[in-house]
Amino acid sequence: MRLTVAQALVRFLSVQYSERDGVERRFFAGCFGIFGHGNVAGMGQALLEHGGELPYLMARNEQAMVHAAAGFARMSDRLSALACTTSIGPGATNMVTGAALATVNRLPVLLLPGDVFATRAANPVLQELEDARSYDVSVNDCFRPVSRYWDRINRAEQLPGALLAAMRVLTDPAETGAVTLALPQDVQAEAFDWPEELFARRVWRVGRPVPEPAALEEASALLGGAERPLIVAGGGVIYSGATDELRALAERTGIPVAETQAGKGALAWDHPSSVGAVGATGTTAANALARQADVVVGIGTRYSDFTTASHSLFADPGVRFVNINVARADAVKLGGVSVVADAREGIRALHAALDGYSVPQAYRDDARALTAEWNTKVDLACAPRNGERLTQAEVIGAVNEISGPRDVVVCAAGSMPGDLHKLWRARDPKGYHVEYGYSCMGYEIAGGLGVKMAAPDREVFVMVGDGSYLMMAQELTTAVAEGIKLVVVLVQNHGYASIGNLSESVGAQRFGTRHRLRTPTGLDGDPIPVDLAANAASLGADVIRATTATDLRDALQQARKSPRTTVVHIETDPLASTPDSAAWWDVPVAEVSALDSTREARARYERDKRTRRHHL
Repeated sequence: MRLTVAQALVRFLSVQYSERDGVERRFFAGCFGIFGHGNVAGMGQALLEHGGELPYLMARNEQAMVHAAAGFARMSDRLSALACTTSIGPGATNMVTGAALATVNRLPVLLLPGDVFATRAANPVLQELEDARSYDVSVNDCFRPVSRYWDRINRAEQLPGALLAAMRVLTDPAETGAVTLALPQDVQAEAFDWPEELFARRVWRVGRPVPEPAALEEASALLGGAERPLIVAGGGVIYSGATDELRALAERTGIPVAETQAGKGALAWDHPSSVGAVGATGTTAANALARQADVVVGIGTRYSDFTTASHSLFADPGVRFVNINVARADAVKLGGVSVVADAREGIRALHAALDGYSVPQAYRDDARALTAEWNTKVDLACAPRNGERLTQAEVIGAVNEISGPRDVVVCAAGSMPGDLHKLWRARDPKGYHVEYGYSCMGYEIAGGLGVKMAAPDREVFVMVGDGSYLMMAQELTTAVAEGIKLVVVLVQNHGYASIGNLSESVGAQRFGTRHRLRTPTGLDGDPIPVDLAANAASLGADVIRATTATDLRDALQQARKSPRTTVVHIETDPLASTPDSAAWWDVPVAEVSALDSTREARARYERDKRTRRHHL
């Protein structure tokens, strides 16, 4: 079959399928694209001609469309994905941040950036980075460290092998992330006689590795002797669809379950075994249990520093770890017993091996008492307080109240993710979508777009602060154009609240964290007179301004019922605090300073750093 390289690529992508547990689904649901001279004659023409096979979606920002693809992949449990194509030069490099986010979070995204001429006939071409050391270098080499697979297609014959390698990585739960195929603009338009077999329907099986018997025996023996065990549920529990198995294990054994950011929702918030979020942004209940745990069972978690409170949380002198993870690199962390397996199969096997095991009743009672105490704190923090401005906790409480059990909350950066981790009451495994692997400002609206594309039957509530909104709000226009309805809760606190709090904690006095007009003494004037609500309206969204708690609830109800993308704008108090997690996060403080605030912060840092330990 004679097709151009770009036409062949599009046709190949349109016939790829994933399969798990006997259910097949189309792997690529479509292709985002922004066209320029590096891809308009290749990928642009191919998507036009073969658009029925691979639907095209127009984006407004290259980084944002990768975020949308990542949100789509996560909501699809990594069983479906989106491709993204750009021109060469700035269009391509704009995607690098999105690629890093996808790879950090282990989410399958296919990137198809245009590249300079493979023939070099007209070098240097527009937007080419000239490197005198090698004419084989282009800006697309920036994608190498942030991609799980990277290739440049300099000849048509290279395409089939690269496509199969790309699909191998994209459909492997242990290896997945961003995959980049750089496409020189002349090669995209070249014709080639392709074998018909390249375009045959191909099904990629997403397997469920089972535990190796010896590892399972060691893990069950260790856990079977535990008196104060704790399960830490990560994102792998949800991707694997293992929430029913986790609930059954917790109910029978009485082992309390704490959740990472990616694992939040693995148990419903009010389940008797749920002790809530763990780590630096966790609950006092989960963290108290973590400190006394003698065995920690990590399931589908990569043990980030927030989860371990920078290795200060699991404090029992003899604590041991059992790690069930499909990725061996994560399963061996903290010196744990490594059980390399799919989360669902690992939990099932461990459950069977623990026949008759149960934690002491006193430990169950302690866990439930600690959780009840925390839930009372959440009730107080999220209740309307009739202040001059609402607190962020009040806003979270209102959205949690108005949203339905299957609705999805989306967030990524700033102080909101930490507050959501502590305060949000998840009722569904897919109802909590906070990107905290990369914690990328600007992800929220674009990621929410991808979530809604993957789950059109759910309402999606995007919670975004003014700092993140200012970085990337363009995909509101994409949502409007595509008729993809979002509810965006825009929290205006005139600055970077999270970094402001962090700055103050390290003695830097919130320097450079407020959105203020410049005066002769610095950026310390009145708030900048921006109107983000008006900006949202200019991008095509409906906008509702809320001031009071009653206004906010009414606005959220109205937005939820509307068929159109709606932005609810609310001013909040940037200095209002939420209940403390009673856990540490390692952010080094200047060792010498003329500032009293910094010297005091350094003294606290030295004290807290002594709680950190090595788990070997």
